[in-house]
Formats: sequence, C-alpha cells, structure tokens
Amino acid sequence: MTVFADVPLAPRDPILGITEAFVADQNPDKVNLGVGVYLDAQGKLPVLECVRRAKEQVALAAKPAAYLPINGLAAYDAGVKELVFGAGSPLLERAVTVQGLGGTGALRIGAEFLRQLNAAAPVLISDPSWENHRALFTRTGFAVGTYRYYEPGVGLDFPGMLADLQDAAAGTVVVLHACCHNPTGYDLTPAQWTQVADAVQERQLVPFLDMAYQGFRDGLAADGAVVAEFAGRSVPLLVATSFSKSLSLYGERVGALSVLGQDAEEAARILSQLKVCVRTLYSNPPTYGAALAAAVLADPELRALWDAELAQMRDRIKVMRKALAERLGPDFAFVTGQSGLFSYTGLAADQMRALREQHSVYGLDSGRICVAALNEGNIDRVAQAIQAVR
Repeated sequence: MTVFADVPLAPRDPILGITEAFVADQNPDKVNLGVGVYLDAQGKLPVLECVRRAKEQVALAAKPAAYLPINGLAAYDAGVKELVFGAGSPLLERAVTVQGLGGTGALRIGAEFLRQLNAAAPVLISDPSWENHRALFTRTGFAVGTYRYYEPGVGLDFPGMLADLQDAAAGTVVVLHACCHNPTGYDLTPAQWTQVADAVQERQLVPFLDMAYQGFRDGLAADGAVVAEFAGRSVPLLVATSFSKSLSLYGERVGALSVLGQDAEEAARILSQLKVCVRTLYSNPPTYGAALAAAVLADPELRALWDAELAQMRDRIKVMRKALAERLGPDFAFVTGQSGLFSYTGLAADQMRALREQHSVYGLDSGRICVAALNEGNIDRVAQAIQAVR
C-alpha cells in the first residue's frame, strides 16, 4: 500500500473528453462541435493579421528573456486595464490588473483572493454555466450554488435570475457572463443588465464578470459596456479577461484579472494581495503571448485591424447561425437570436450521444454546440445529422 493506492480515477473533462473521442473516431467526415474555439471558413484556426504584425514588432524588440514581474508584463497590464475600464477613465486610478494564465487562470486568482477575504461567502453561477466555473470555485473551497438563467423552450429566464439575485445573502459572489453566454448563447439586454446591477448593489453582492468573448457579440466597446454598469456603483468588482478567442492565442494562455477598489490606496492593497496569490500559484506569468496582446492594444493601427478582424469573425458566426436555422426549419429559429460561439440546441443527452455514435458529429451532452466550428463544407452534414436524431 502507498499513499496513492486509493486515488480514485477522475471522470473525463466533459469538454476535452469529447475531443479525445473525436480524435479516436476513424470517420473521415467527422465534425467536432464540442470545443469552444473559433475556426475560419476552411475549418482552420486563424492567425489574425494584427497578431502576425505584432509578432514582427515583438521579434524586432526581442531581448534576452528574464522572469516577468509577479503581476505580469507592465505594458500588457496597462493595455488590458484600459480595455476593461476605458482609456482615460478616472476609474483607472483605483483599478489594478494582473496578468493571468488565460481566462481560467484569471478566475482562479480572483477566487483565491476572494477566499482570503471571506471563506464563508457563497458563490452563485448561472444555471447552466461553463462547468469549469463550478469546478474552480469549488476546488478553491467555496460552496457553489446557482441562479436561474435558462428555461427550456423559453430561453433566458430573466425573472428567475433577478429573483434569485434579490434573494442572495450580502457578500455572495455572483459570477456573470459579460457577453456570449457559455453554454446557452443567450445574453442580457442593456436594460436587464441595469436591473442586475441594481440588485447587486441593493443586496451588497460581489460581481465577478467573466469576459472571455469580448468582441464576439457586438464589438469590443459594446460588449465591454457592461463593466460600466457595475463600476459606477459602490460595489467591489472583479473582471476576468481572456484573449484566447478574440486574438486566436489559445495556446499562449493570455488572460488577466482586473479588480476595482474604492480609491487608489485600496487598489494598492488589493494588488499586493493579488501578487501573493500569483506568487504561490505559479510565481509569474509567461512573456510572449502578453507581448503580442500588448502590441495590438497599444498600436492604433493594429487595434483598428483587430476590430475589423473581430467583425469578420463575428459576422461569419452569424451567417452560420442563419444557415443552420434555415436548414433545420422554424423550430430552430431561436439559434439566430443567440450570440457568440455557442448554441444551446435543446437536444437531449441521448440525442447528442446519437449524433456522436451514429453520425460522428461531436457536441456536449448538454446540447451545446460550437457554431463557430461550422462552415460551408460541414453544415449540411451537421443539419442532416441533427434532423436524423430528432
């Protein structure tokens, strides 16, 4: 007997496990709609032109590598903070940003920080949510509950969501999808966000915005406007940012956590504690991906190019939504009203399993598919497979 003798076998990750099954499938016409990545019209991961040009800039400025500061590349942190709170905003004086290992790493830093402040605080995530939200807050030591968000056959259950937030105890951490809700694709309207922010302020909750898909709904500025709803109120605010999708930098793990304090002195104390969290988790972050993102954020020409390329990606997804709805008929018209990479199809778990096992079309048991993985070469096959399992 050893200390490892009773280690249980963990279940496969519900998303990455789908990819493992997809890779093992020998069908040459297989389609992977499980993992949340943006693919171009040829089914390939794109290299954005703004990133290609940023690589040239970074290569020219390259120096011998040394460890970054604990909180990350200074130019990157400054660029992200301006993206989140607005260039020239007075909020910048009381906001801090630290580089994270993707959006997931940013969420984990925030969870570690919040756990230090109030270990007994409840955490609420949407029902349903990206499953890693539950896992990372649970592994950090929080008790995780849910607020209503989606109702089958209806879509967004906003009255239920608002009622659950209004019933939450003071100090509850509320994890909110800033845009392009994962997994459902249903988003709040600006007016609904105002009501949510009102409830958060009234109940003295702690909003934690997950902004993994900024730019994929209406554009960078429009998608980031939700931050202002909370920043203008007397509530603490945390924002996790990811550039995995928006800059197609998946493997570089480029993310950040931004926290808004009441004043500059409080922000300095917050930063000191965030640095302790980072130091004990992974000491300091990597350089290259942050340098690329910093170049795009700082260069007006590259920033404008990024906006244009995001618009192209956003528009292609909308075209695929419309094409899928047209092929599946009026029962699937709701797909065009969703936004971002994902669609909650309404298909049951047994139907999703039949898609995988009988048609080699891979999506999650929850019914989620990645619309951004559809293209003119596979959409007819996917639509026919969905029709066959209904």
